[in-house]
Amino acid sequence: MDYRIRTAVILTGISCFVLVESLLANLHNVAAISKLIASCGFLGVAVLAGALRSTYGRILFAGLACSFAGDLLLIGDSQQFFLAGLSAFLLAHLGYIAAFIARGVNVRWMAFAALPIIGIVVAVMRWLAPHTPPDLTVPVYLYTTVISGMVIAAFGTRGARAPVLILAGALMFFLSDLSVASQRLVQMEFPTYVWGLPLYYAGQLCLALSVSQSRSH
Repeated sequence: MDYRIRTAVILTGISCFVLVESLLANLHNVAAISKLIASCGFLGVAVLAGALRSTYGRILFAGLACSFAGDLLLIGDSQQFFLAGLSAFLLAHLGYIAAFIARGVNVRWMAFAALPIIGIVVAVMRWLAPHTPPDLTVPVYLYTTVISGMVIAAFGTRGARAPVLILAGALMFFLSDLSVASQRLVQMEFPTYVWGLPLYYAGQLCLALSVSQSRSH
């Protein structure tokens, strides 16, 4: 791995660690700054890995940029910021789906993956339903549907011999969103961002690094 990419990955990891620690200590200004640095980190990794030199990479980078916007919006605590952040991440997942299709997917793999993923999503939606405000019901259900489609498409890329980094990144992103949902909607006492944020940044880094193995697409 190029030393510049390695440096950007390490910087993202350190910033994520600082982010989690500062949230636990209620140091919100430090958390905001470290979140900005960590999110800039996965954008930097994508560029250094060659995202702008392939169709797949450019589309994926657009998705990463939407994720970056979502990260900034979710720094705010209000429901309006949450809805705006949710919209940005929905666009990110649509970008990832488009990138995966451009990279190439195996429809049979997608079909096999669809049933268990849909089952998991239905269970998650039932769990969230009693805790979701009426004005957020449609956006949350729409977002859940889109991210499940993103994971199914990621399985499809694996069936088309794409790097495992794509599937790993998609699954970690999906799991990290459970952390956000439990923290923002269910409002659990345990700070689920302790595991959700590391999964999120690890997932984004996997997706960013996958462009280095997809330059011909």
